[in-house]
Amino acid sequence: MKKPELLAPAGDLSRAKTAVRYGADAVYIGGRRFSLRSRASNFTLDDIREACAYAKDFGANIHVTVNMIPHDEDLEGLQEYLRDLEKAGVKAIIAASPAVMAVCRECAPSLEIHCSTQMSVTNTEAVRFLKKNMKIDRVVLARECTMDQIRRITAECGIETEAFIHGGMCVNYSGRCTLSNRMTLRDANRGGCAQSCRWQYSLYAGEDKVSDMLFTMGSKDLCACASLYDMMEAGVSSLKIEGRMKTEFYIASVVSTYRRMIDEVAETGTRPSGERLTYYMHEFARTMNRQSWGGFVQEKADASSLIWHNMSNADVNHDFLAKVVKYQPETGTAWIESRNYFEAGEEAEVLTPGRENRSFAMTFIRNEKGEYQDVSRHPMALLEVPVPFEVGAEDLIRRK
Repeated sequence: MKKPELLAPAGDLSRAKTAVRYGADAVYIGGRRFSLRSRASNFTLDDIREACAYAKDFGANIHVTVNMIPHDEDLEGLQEYLRDLEKAGVKAIIAASPAVMAVCRECAPSLEIHCSTQMSVTNTEAVRFLKKNMKIDRVVLARECTMDQIRRITAECGIETEAFIHGGMCVNYSGRCTLSNRMTLRDANRGGCAQSCRWQYSLYAGEDKVSDMLFTMGSKDLCACASLYDMMEAGVSSLKIEGRMKTEFYIASVVSTYRRMIDEVAETGTRPSGERLTYYMHEFARTMNRQSWGGFVQEKADASSLIWHNMSNADVNHDFLAKVVKYQPETGTAWIESRNYFEAGEEAEVLTPGRENRSFAMTFIRNEKGEYQDVSRHPMALLEVPVPFEVGAEDLIRRK
């Protein structure tokens, strides 16, 4: 069974390094130009060079999104930018425009060209056309593909396929939306999506309000881990996690869990048992702030795949407690940088790259002045807690 690339998102350099440390084979990032997700921190060319060098040390690669739908005025400087990416050590660009693909093939020939999901590729003939005319190296299949379609395209198209397995879903067809354009004058396909589908709306029948309850019409998030074995069996080359706007904690948690799952399936060559699948789904659920579903690869899209209920902050995740700054083996304690509220005596888990999560009890909390505290209330506070095993700098601590 072919072991696929695990492709993770990152919105800045710190998160890119986190994704690599926690097991991503490749990380996709956006530069300051030509990229969607303009509200992500995004990378300068110096950041991209550093990310490429860091990834290389781990045997990983960096892909850069050049996936906006450009108008004529947007193409200025594209050639120079692509050459800079090539020199920086970037492996591939992710493009949604034939114009970008053609320019890249001409001026930066060593860069791989991956066809973005924004092109909504759902059939083999489209892939063959793009391979022949645009010389693409990989196609990122539309999220709307079923498992049977993914299996058939992968077997017949003649190039690598990449499929989304986790993260946000667009309520429109692979991002082809103009709600943001109409409602905020921000072009969704030129990097300015305001995610209007996730706003709060009132429902009217004519002039009469049907209900006082506000609702959102966005899609539930994708969690297709139950289809991971099928994708690996089908020969999909890359499994993609969405989320360049997501936090360091989200990236570390999701990447490390998929890393373990992919390695387990590759080693055993069998579908995960019901017990193991339940364990993995529980791990993923701990990172989610919205409801999830199995996506088109597992289910038929209908009303149950959308989020209809009113929005609230009740689902905000507060499990990320701290990041390890340093460990002191002589005292059996770690200095940590706090993130969310926690109390002395709480059970916690440490997320360490390359190993199973380990649990411990924070029997005391001590601040920089040596004073003991009952609780940690202030984010970014430097605190000392007892940890009965060695942990590393940058390890993450979450609520158990």
